[in-house]
Order: sequence, then C-alpha cells, then structure tokens
Amino acid sequence: MKLQALLKKYSNQLTGLSALLILIAYSGKYLLNSYFLWAFALLLATFIGLVPIAFQAVQALKFKQVSIELLVSIAVIAALFIQEYEESAIVTFLFAFGAFLEKKTLEKTRSSIKSLTEIAPSTALRISGEVIDINDVKINDELLVKTGAQIPVDGSIYEGAGFVNESSISGESAEIKKGVGDKVFAGTLLENGSLLIQAEKVGEDTTFGKIIELVEEAQDTKSSAEKFIDRFAKYYTPSVLVLSFLIFIVSQDIKLAITLLVLGCPGALVIGPPVSNVAGIGNGAKKGILIKGGNIMTNFSQTDLLLFDKTGTLTKGKTQVSITKNYGASTELINQVAMLESQSDHPLAKAIIDEIGEFTKVPLQNIEVIKGQGISADHLLIGNEKLLENHQIFLNAQQKNDLMKLQKHGLSTVLIADDKVRLLYGITDEIRPNVKETLTRLKKQGIKELIMLTGDNESTAQSIAQQVGISQVYANLLPEDKAKIVQDYKLACKKVAFIGDGINDSPSIALADVGIAMSSGTDIAIETSDIVLMSSNFDNLSYAHSLAKSTRKNMRQNILIALFVVIFLLSGLILGNSSGFIGQYVNMATGMFVHEASILLVILNAMRLIPHKKYYPKISLSQMTKNKFIIKENLSGKISTQIRRIK
Repeated sequence: MKLQALLKKYSNQLTGLSALLILIAYSGKYLLNSYFLWAFALLLATFIGLVPIAFQAVQALKFKQVSIELLVSIAVIAALFIQEYEESAIVTFLFAFGAFLEKKTLEKTRSSIKSLTEIAPSTALRISGEVIDINDVKINDELLVKTGAQIPVDGSIYEGAGFVNESSISGESAEIKKGVGDKVFAGTLLENGSLLIQAEKVGEDTTFGKIIELVEEAQDTKSSAEKFIDRFAKYYTPSVLVLSFLIFIVSQDIKLAITLLVLGCPGALVIGPPVSNVAGIGNGAKKGILIKGGNIMTNFSQTDLLLFDKTGTLTKGKTQVSITKNYGASTELINQVAMLESQSDHPLAKAIIDEIGEFTKVPLQNIEVIKGQGISADHLLIGNEKLLENHQIFLNAQQKNDLMKLQKHGLSTVLIADDKVRLLYGITDEIRPNVKETLTRLKKQGIKELIMLTGDNESTAQSIAQQVGISQVYANLLPEDKAKIVQDYKLACKKVAFIGDGINDSPSIALADVGIAMSSGTDIAIETSDIVLMSSNFDNLSYAHSLAKSTRKNMRQNILIALFVVIFLLSGLILGNSSGFIGQYVNMATGMFVHEASILLVILNAMRLIPHKKYYPKISLSQMTKNKFIIKENLSGKISTQIRRIK
C-alpha cells in the first residue's frame, strides 16, 4: 500500500521524468550519435513508466480481473524482449501522460459536485461568539449567523430576520425573506440581516449533506449502457489477450501480437458512458435537480407518459379560502372546525385555519381520518360530499348549486356539517408559473401523453387541466387509486413517470418507472423519489427531461467513438501494408497515441453536458396565431385568464 501511495503521489513527476529521458534519448541519437545513451535513456524511461502500470495490473489480477494495464504491461515487456526500446518507452509515456490528462479533464466533469462540497460549511458561531468546528455542533445548539455568513445547520429561527440565498439547495439564486419560526438550511447564505437559530439537523443529516451524498452516489450508479459495457469489457479484454497469443503462435510475429494488445485496449469504451453520466448528473445538481443515477437518466429520457398530481405539483400548494358560504354555523362550531383542522397537515386544512384565524380551543374526541373523504370527530364532519352522504347528510338545492358553481370555476371545496350542512369553503390554489409553457415543451421533447391524477373533485380538476393544457384527467382518487393507474399503464408497456409532492403520493412515486418529487427539501421527497426538483420552479421539469435526453445521446456518441477507433486501428493492423497509408503507421506507439486521444475525446464530448442549457422549442407563426386568450371574471370577482384553443 505504501508503494501504491508513493506512485500515486509522484505520478506527475514520474511522467515528466519519462518525457525528459525520451528527449535525452533522441538528443543522444541525433545530436551526439550515441547509441548507448539512446538505448539507456529509453530503457530507463520504459522502467519508470512501466512500474506504476504493472503495479495496477497486479492489483487487478488479485481481484481476478484482466485489466487494460495488464495488456499494456505484457506488450511493453515483450517489446523490451525484442529490443523495441523506442516503442516501449513511448507507449509507457503516452499511457502515463494520457492518465494525467484524463484525471484533469475528469475533474472538470465532476466540477459540479466538487463545487458543492467546497461550499459545505466548516465552522459555526455560538451565540457567545465562540467559533467551533462544524462537527462539534449538536442538535438544539443555539447559533448566531451574521450577514454574509453561511448557515451551518438545518434549524429554526427564534430571533432575528434576514434575506437568505438558497441556491445551494434549490438552484434558484433569488433571496428569500426569513423571520422567526422559519426554517433555514445548511449551506445557504445569509445575504443580509442577523439570525439566531436552533440546530435541528447537523452534519450529514442536513438537507445539504443529503444532497451531496445523493449526488456522489448517483455519479457512481451505473446506467444500463454502462452495465452492458462493463459486461462486454469483462470478456473482451481477456479475449484480446488470448487472440494476441494465438496470432503469435500462428504467425510467429511477436511484434504483430504485442501491437494487437495495445490497439485492442477498450479504454474509451469503458470510460465513455460513465463520464457522460457524471457530467449530466453534476449539471442537474448545480441547477437544483437531483437525479439518482445513470439508469434514472436513461429511463426518464425514454419516458412517453407523464402522470401529474395536482395540489403542490401543478399548483403551488399555497391554498387560501376565497369564498365562505355560511348556512347557520355558530361560533362554537367554527372553533370546533379550527380545532379539528389543526390536527391535519393537508393544504386545504391549513387554508381553513388561516381563514378562521384565532380560535378558542375546545376538546374533541373520536377523531378519525377517512381516506379520500375527510375527517370527523364526535358529531362534526369536515370533507367532501361523499363523506356527508355516507353519514346520511344531504345538500339542499341551494347548497348543491353553490357547490357546483365553486367547482366549475376551479375552486377546491370543503363541506362542514353536524346534523346538517353548516359551512361551505371555496379554496383556491394558484397554478405554478410557466406550467402550460413547460408542458408544451415536454410534448415537443417527445412526451406523448400528459395525464392529471387528483383526489380533488371532477369539476375543479377539469378546470385546472383546461388552464394548463392537459386533456385527460382522473379525479376523486385515493392514493391507492393513483398507484393502481400507474401500475395499469406500466402493464400496458408504457414508460411512466409520476410527478407528485413526495409525501401523499409516495406509493405512486415508488411504482413509476421514474418517480419525481416537487420539493423544497423535504426528507421524504429526497429519500423516496428518483428525481427531486429542489426548487418550486416547474420549468425545471422540462430542463431535467432535456438533460436526460442529452446525456443518453452523449453516452451513445461516446460508445460509437470508442468502437470506431478500435475498429479503425484493428483494421489497419490486420490489413497491414495492403491498407496503404493506414497500415504503414499502425504500430504500438501510434496505437497508444490514438488510444489515449480517443479517451480524451470521449471525456471532452461528455464535458459538453456541463454548460447544458434549457431547451426552448421553436413555435411557428401559424401555431402562435391559433392561440387566443379569453378573459372573464370569476366567481370571487377577480379577473382570471382562461386559455383555450380556437379552431
């Protein structure tokens, strides 16, 4: 292990020394006319270059692997045996120099994850003013964050206010105002203000720590193309060794046999797909898009059906009560409603609590959540019409008319009843910006079908779907109903992606070929889905799909480049002098040069993914003139834009 560490530590110096010795060798031959200096310098350069290569070959053999280093080592030793000192020295130098260039360019493809790790906080400031190492921070510690400093942990603000840049978490550089009670995340930057925070998660348990861990794991997770290449190389590399031996037995031409060993090295083929994968995943991480591996990238690029949850996905999930219809609710009943809804995390429940405001706490018993219908306690019912009907409570004509009007205009509705209907809430949930444009881009990028799955009522679902341009809707669904639809489409041989909020939709996310969570950093979203959109920017969905398609295309390009180089070199070698120009110049040294050049070429090709930009499809003038906008006033008296296509 010490030798391995030394060789790795001084690899650059050894490569430089090898190059200097080759230069001395040629100077001795052509300037001093000294064969001894020429041969001695080349032998020394060969030995210096061969030691690290042979050491790696031996290490691989311990794990029963026939590596590229073994092919090169055998070829170089055989070249020394037939006194081809020039080629042996050049081959070892090119191999070492190629490894140096590969390392430098590979670092560029991993630049995104490197930049993430570099901005990870290393210290924290106690409220006493003491600076401590980040590893010494404990849960519930109270910390001070000053203007311009990084927030060191996930926690809650208990004093102070300021503007926080959360680009390291969400990919969005906009500053967010934070105050008492708000959550903050490790790795984010306090641009202005001063905060006192209480630590809730520290170290690797923070959202930022999990992001780094997931991206690192994802870059090591192989796609189907990578797995195939690994299996191929497992048999291909030993086959080259056996073929070279057979050629030597048949032809008695050792130079031909050792040249085949060098030319047959599958270096570019092995490194091509994973380097594309690394670059693509790193690009996504920098934009706040966590893609958990090359296989996920491939699956998403092949998706032909996208299933969407509504609340928190197509809409912001920031609900508010727009209309309240009171059919005789007492103050006591309203207090009971607020008390019961405070037991729920559902967005509609939060909207009702915000609407009621301050309330008197009252005792409630027999609280029961009824899946897909609502919640009950004692005599109180809160939920949809189905919940009331199951308890033999029915709406009168006026109430039914009010309910239909609200739903027709896209509002979610909640009914409150005891022995009869007492309240009707109409709740709005604003559609995320750019949803319609993003869905249009996804279709342009090759997605064939877009379908909404929601637990909301049919009228509200259809209204939202019409506004965003989705033609097919499944409404009034329970979580298991959504999962069943996902499963049915998969059985119909569809490549299915499901996009939800990462909490209520976890069964569907887990079942889909690609599960995608719209999230602002929730633990369950990060852990259960295949892709996490860390910001609230819906446009990142089309960006992620475009990136997945580009990454898959890049992988295929790299495979084709590698195969072409191997076929080109082997053809030149086999055809020999009959191939004219090619055959004359195919030897160990040129073969190694082309081999290393092909590795650099596939890495450089993968690096094109690092500055990958958002995809914006071209829209023709005829398409633009077909889109008209009809504006009408909605039930609450506000002006809303409803888009429909006029044919």
